[in-house]
Amino acid sequence: MDTLITAGRVLPRPATPVDDGAVLVRDGVIVAAGPRADVVAQAAPDAVRHDFPTGTALAGLFNVHVHLAFDASREVLAHFSETEDLLDGARSRLTSMLRSGVTTVRDLGDRGHLGAAVRRSFEGSAAPRLLVSGPPITVPGGHCHFFGGETASDGEIRALIDANAAAGADVIKVMASGGQLTEGGADMWESQFDTRQLRVVTEHAAAHGLPVAAHAHGADAIEAAVEAGVSTVEHCSFLTGPRSFDRRPEVAERMAARGISACSTSSRNWRVIVEKLGDDVAQAMYGRLPWLEEHGVRLLSGTDAGLPGSVFDDPVGALELYEWLGFPRRRILEIATEDSAAGLGLGGVTGRLEAGLAADVLVVEGDPLASLAALRNPLLVLAQGRST
Repeated sequence: MDTLITAGRVLPRPATPVDDGAVLVRDGVIVAAGPRADVVAQAAPDAVRHDFPTGTALAGLFNVHVHLAFDASREVLAHFSETEDLLDGARSRLTSMLRSGVTTVRDLGDRGHLGAAVRRSFEGSAAPRLLVSGPPITVPGGHCHFFGGETASDGEIRALIDANAAAGADVIKVMASGGQLTEGGADMWESQFDTRQLRVVTEHAAAHGLPVAAHAHGADAIEAAVEAGVSTVEHCSFLTGPRSFDRRPEVAERMAARGISACSTSSRNWRVIVEKLGDDVAQAMYGRLPWLEEHGVRLLSGTDAGLPGSVFDDPVGALELYEWLGFPRRRILEIATEDSAAGLGLGGVTGRLEAGLAADVLVVEGDPLASLAALRNPLLVLAQGRST
């Protein structure tokens, strides 16, 4: 059965808007996207039609860094520890993401391979494409040790990678630096693994055909992760102390040359942080994003959803950080769609409205190129052709 979507404008890519356009979907795949007359001519007479004369159709959004095991409350760790069965909550969170226009999600840390179980539970139903890491690799008592990924030797690192791969992991996560969520562990700017150990991770992950995502706030940890050949650097804060930063141009240049992407993991909480820290410190912290862009590093859209205040259903609040930093709206939409797809190795699967790609389609009221607020008004969401 054909599904025909017509809209006041269609964004096959954010850089190529088409007024009075249409998208044709068949068997979960895009058949055509472009001018209405051209697309309608290819539709079957009995196609199911959805008409949005004042709406915009674009590719579904990405959130490449979430934790479905967490509930985004202030007591997130207590709730995580108290809950025996996390599946229902995780399913609800993933559904809320789809309803907000997110059609591809990457879960970067859970316990007991929760993400893989969530994915299985949605087989045959509408849900975002879900990539999962399983328990992240950390040191004994290290950052996020409560997920069950503590390792004390090269052999234990390899064994955990083997176990995650066997459970269906799409990516291996390693905690290259400390983090603020874990009491008693390394500080955010302190390294947990050196370059040699991180190479053990990347090389053994590669043996399973898996990329590596490195949690790295510290400047030293970022440099080590890049040298070890990770695929993405999460946070990428270049911290050297509580409020000190050391952006290293040579590291950014190596990231760009090697195709290593960076995910800011900033949620809608960025406004609270700006108010708390002041513009100068906030610009020093968030200014790394335009700086990375200037150095040619691909930026990915991710919010660390699940952490306190980092909700699952407000991707727009997070994207507005880029607008505050001076990014054009077209560029912001590219980061949230086609660039994130490319950074996850999904550029040939999704991220654009193009014939042959998966039918991950978001229709919103208004024009997000004129105002990102339009993304807060989804009218239709298709995930691989299935509607919510």
